[in-house]
Amino acid sequence: MYKKIKSPIISLEKINISFNNESILKDLSLAIKEGEFVTLLGPSGCGKTTTLRIIAGFLTPDSGNVLFRGEKINNVPAHKREVNTIFQKYALFPHLNVYENVAFGMRIQKKSEQEIEKKVSEMLKMVNLSNYIDRNIDSLSGGQQQRVAIARALANNPKVLLLDEPLGALDLKLRKDMQTELKNIHQKTGITFILVTHDQEEALSMSDTVVVMDKGRIQQIGTPEDIYNEPENAFVADFIGESNIIDGIMLEDYRVKFSGREFDCIDKGFGRMKPIDVVIRPEDIKVTTPENGYISGKVTSVTFKGVHNEIIVDVDGFKWMIQTTESQEPGDEIGMIVYPDDIHIMNKSSYSSEIGDYSAFSDEFYEEQHQKS
Repeated sequence: MYKKIKSPIISLEKINISFNNESILKDLSLAIKEGEFVTLLGPSGCGKTTTLRIIAGFLTPDSGNVLFRGEKINNVPAHKREVNTIFQKYALFPHLNVYENVAFGMRIQKKSEQEIEKKVSEMLKMVNLSNYIDRNIDSLSGGQQQRVAIARALANNPKVLLLDEPLGALDLKLRKDMQTELKNIHQKTGITFILVTHDQEEALSMSDTVVVMDKGRIQQIGTPEDIYNEPENAFVADFIGESNIIDGIMLEDYRVKFSGREFDCIDKGFGRMKPIDVVIRPEDIKVTTPENGYISGKVTSVTFKGVHNEIIVDVDGFKWMIQTTESQEPGDEIGMIVYPDDIHIMNKSSYSSEIGDYSAFSDEFYEEQHQKS
């Protein structure tokens, strides 16, 4: 298996770009190592696709530098960069069959027919489409068309493959199959993959490194495990999965107060008596009786999610979410247990006042149920 190299292949240095006087990227800096699978993750309008297009050469930043293996490429046109892009709409040629679609770029480069035939065969074998070589594009499924687009992109031997929400048009099962397929192709080729998506599960399941973006800035860079387990601010905690984000006071190292009680935790270095955000994931809360719980509250809604129940609990006006296999009913009084390693401490940020509890979720659910009754 290909062993990843640790030197940067793409570096972005203090990139700024605006459209119609609106700032899209703000002093964005990012180093992508050779052989990495990196995902740019964030909501619509966060700047992730703009970042990808700057790397591809489709956009030129207002300021800042784009480096390829240490050399500035700001003014290198897209077709001369050693990158290739796959879009959500695969841009295949409907009048050409599978073979000719994959061969197209090599014909532009005036490769020999023998070289083209060998490369097309190799690429179609990699994406498991060897038996479809003579098929018309219109006769293929969405997943098959995507694999043709991947084969065509890889046939030109790019050093970096850019993927702009390539799975967005596929249904759920096919999307999951293609996630596995892309990971396998990445491992086989060792090419640097840079994926853009707004799908958190997709980012966490496929990537070596996740770059979480919002409002034109990078909010956090880390492994999928780090991003999920150690979010750096309320935006990341809320965007990656579900989170209860509670106002708290860091009393001292390893000791925090929230919801009217003091708790042991495993965090340190935040200072004494400092306002902080406390993150507790819904799946980390244990349900018990009110008298045995560290915190107690009233169940306001229960939603069956298949593998678990999603319970909203009112604790002195703050709505918590719990994900549990326990069975509860609206109106039940329950206790909640959280252990020290279930409590994650974050510094306050500009997002702290924007992201709170599950009141909106709970109120909406209540109103819908009230209208039905």
